Amino acid sequence: MVGVVFGVLALAFVVGSILLFTPQGQRNPQGKTVLTVNGRAVSELELARARQSDPFLSTNPQGLLKNLLEIDFANRFVTTTALLQDTARIRVSGGELKKELDSIRERFGLQRKEDYDRFLTQVGYTDSQLRGELRDQIRINKRVEEIQKKAEPTEEEMRLYFELNRERYRNEERVLARQIVLDDKATAEKVYAQATAPGADFAALAKAHSKLNAEQGGALGAEAGKSEPGPVTRVVFPNAVAEAVFKLRDGQVTKPIEAGGRFYIVKVEKYLPASDATFEEVKDRVREDAKQVKARGALEAYLEQLRAKANVKVAEGTEFRYENPVVAKVNEAEIHLADVTQQAFANPQTLQLLQQGLGEIVVGFFLAQSLEQLIQREVIVQAAKELGQPFFGAKTDIATQAQQWKTREIAVTDAEVRKYYDSNPARFTIPASARVQAVSFKKEDRAKAEAFRAAALKGGKLEDLVKANGGTLQDYGTANPNTLPPVPNRLVFLTRGSFPKGPLGEVSEVVKLEDGSFQVLIVNDRKAEVLRPFEEVKEEARQMLLATRRAEAAQKWVEERLKAAKVENNLQKVLATLTPKEEPKREESGSGSSAPQGQPNQGPSNR
Repeated sequence: MVGVVFGVLALAFVVGSILLFTPQGQRNPQGKTVLTVNGRAVSELELARARQSDPFLSTNPQGLLKNLLEIDFANRFVTTTALLQDTARIRVSGGELKKELDSIRERFGLQRKEDYDRFLTQVGYTDSQLRGELRDQIRINKRVEEIQKKAEPTEEEMRLYFELNRERYRNEERVLARQIVLDDKATAEKVYAQATAPGADFAALAKAHSKLNAEQGGALGAEAGKSEPGPVTRVVFPNAVAEAVFKLRDGQVTKPIEAGGRFYIVKVEKYLPASDATFEEVKDRVREDAKQVKARGALEAYLEQLRAKANVKVAEGTEFRYENPVVAKVNEAEIHLADVTQQAFANPQTLQLLQQGLGEIVVGFFLAQSLEQLIQREVIVQAAKELGQPFFGAKTDIATQAQQWKTREIAVTDAEVRKYYDSNPARFTIPASARVQAVSFKKEDRAKAEAFRAAALKGGKLEDLVKANGGTLQDYGTANPNTLPPVPNRLVFLTRGSFPKGPLGEVSEVVKLEDGSFQVLIVNDRKAEVLRPFEEVKEEARQMLLATRRAEAAQKWVEERLKAAKVENNLQKVLATLTPKEEPKREESGSGSSAPQGQPNQGPSNR
């Protein structure tokens, strides 16, 4: 299944979903023709159904916002129509169609015919119309796959991508190690004593006792049939074991560590610190990553070409608006209104704001913000051409790569990393934690709360004690500071000391909440916050500081390029031309009076 977010089209075409612009499978023109796209007629009925299914237009916008949404809708509709035309001849087999139809049936629980028929009625489809929509979506996905498959990065592009993303391909710290895994503590202690005795043969002990990897002498990362360990990272060990193993160095052995009901003894034969990888070592990974980036660029270019080549003719006398004015220029490059609305309306908050009647925020903030981002991106893309490097991908990828290239030589010293660590302790601190359960009682039930607390300190099954005293149990699980409601948060994390301890854990006093009710807390596994040692997080701190320095340098370079570029921002002028004029107030004939002051204007609003 291929999900696609189009650079010029705020839609996702995914096999198994339903195309937004043809909600009732209508393909044959009915009624008056409103427009043609590449010679294909679009009727009033088809357009009306597409408009009805559009989530933005369904919010009933008014004034300027309505005009903006209409322009955005028209451009998306035309691009979608052109896309469907371009993929119309792609063959779809009966098996492929059945697979997707079965997927819909399974997803919505439509195994019975009557359930499937009811579903079709609800979405306004016939069976043949739904099959037609699925064929279109399969064709689109095939075209996308075809475009992406051809987007093969060159050796030069891969080497550039590797150079710009070296941190991504660093070798993690690894170990050459053997382990002995046992089922009980007593045996583990006995084997540990043997393993740490002078002259002990750890591999032989593993063969004799280990429940895992015994035939390979406990060797981790060994090739099939061999007993020499290979480099392994933390992920091969349970968490508790990994923490102990990666504190060891060559020849050291962990004490028995319990994890998942078993006991692990690990010998580190060689510790391999984190290190830079060579291009040849990670070439296959680089190729796959670079291919995804190049595929985005190929898809963006394909869709832009579809839109640019679309031959659209709007019938005379219709209200359909197909326009896309230029709102900004960066040197000679133009940015059109549809580019801005597509980005602004793709923001997940946009639809929520429209549904809440807050469209003025979208117009007043998101549009301007989106245009500024597009201007900045265009400035960087143009500047990237001067750097002489084979940047590739979508425009956003090229802008990112150009900034990475300009800042690639920035480095930080050990002293600077240490200073960064000392200045930002919160970033390297494991927060305090505790497992918290709260038992609540009504305003009139303080006596029951006191009785529950006394019983909890003596022990028993918590659920039974809660039920016997008329309380309500809420389990917060393992919590950190500021993740609990105010009163429990203060008692657990902001109050010094601990509560009296019983068989069920720490038991708080009976506390009165803001609403007058009462609560008793049960706290277990309390852990204080811990500042991780510098040596443990040194590389992590280095990358944080390096990222900060590079981001600052990149922003400075972008600002310099913005100052040097010839930028025209005409968004406000364009919006003024799209804003409906207010209707003049009418005076009552012969009365000499007008509408009362403060009377709201009844013309189109600028919601």
